[in-house]
Amino acid sequence: MAPAGTDGRVPTDAADREPSTSIPKSAVCVLIPTLNEAATIGDIVDAFREDGYENVLVVDGDSTDDTRAIAAEHGARVITQTGSGKGRAVREGVARIDVPYVVMLDGDGTYDPADADRLLAALAEGYEHVIGNRFADMEPGAMSRLNSVGNSLINGAFETIHGAEYVDILSGYRAFTVDSFERCHLSADGFTIETELAVECVKQGVATTVVPISYSPRPDESETNLHPIRDGGRIIVALYSLARTNNPLFYFGTIGVGATLLGSFVATFVLYQWIVNGVGHNILALVSAAAILLGVQLLIFGVLSDMIVSLHRDQRRRLDRLAGDLRRRAERDDGIDRSAPRRRETEFGGRGASDDGSAGADDRAPADGRPASDEQPADDARSARARRGE
Repeated sequence: MAPAGTDGRVPTDAADREPSTSIPKSAVCVLIPTLNEAATIGDIVDAFREDGYENVLVVDGDSTDDTRAIAAEHGARVITQTGSGKGRAVREGVARIDVPYVVMLDGDGTYDPADADRLLAALAEGYEHVIGNRFADMEPGAMSRLNSVGNSLINGAFETIHGAEYVDILSGYRAFTVDSFERCHLSADGFTIETELAVECVKQGVATTVVPISYSPRPDESETNLHPIRDGGRIIVALYSLARTNNPLFYFGTIGVGATLLGSFVATFVLYQWIVNGVGHNILALVSAAAILLGVQLLIFGVLSDMIVSLHRDQRRRLDRLAGDLRRRAERDDGIDRSAPRRRETEFGGRGASDDGSAGADDRAPADGRPASDEQPADDARSARARRGE
């Protein structure tokens, strides 16, 4: 998988490459937020545990069915979230995780646990956040036409507003490092958590990529908790409101352009009425002037805000590079310190054993294999004969 930076573009060979990962499964926690998923949660937990993922955490939103009991019976660790909503469940779940990697998916049976290896393979290559693209292998009937149109509109709006192509920002199947998650400033409680995660990945410079996954229809006995119109509207509002700090030029610019166009339209009407009919509309003229003035000010404010955000990002990248250099230097110094005792013995000709327990240089046997103690008597005998004149 070729590096994609933070733009999230899918590498051209991603679909053809066989998934492999060097991340040990003991370092991964499978996080499953649930609400009334008794029909599917048992099979999902079993599939992950059979594949070697022993650390499965189910965060339940106070289900009224047997979701918690079934998950616990199948070997998952189960907690009940303090509030309501998927976003709160995800945040509370990650706070309970003590391993560096997380695989997150919904508990409705639409995602294939076997795709977890593909997500983790991208993490092993150095990415910090991996999004599963449901549209790469979606079974017929897995998504309604309304949901499909809504997803397309939302993904297009995200790319336009936030400048990154993540293909499927509403996907519930992801893998990420706990460190990158903690760098994101998340506050969403409901289904906008995926949208907020995508925006924060762009904003915080989290290395993000997209990999293909399969997506299946929800089982008949499992009911969806998503309301397309209501939740879709909330996601659109969240996309726009989050642009205030991530893309202020778009946020303030769109309002400014709207105000300027409205003021211009009113001003045109006032001018037409005055020229053609000789009727003056003083109040409307003041309203149009105020709207145009407000629009121009917002545009200027958006430009200045965008400059500040760009400078902030550049400064943060410099600080990140400096922190990385300092960390690597500390690691090198730490390696030198560990080897220092052996080096000092060599420099000063120490006779004791080295770090690995082997004899010092002065205690080694001669090259011919005879101990030094065997050579000493022969030398003494030759010296004695020389003194006697022999």
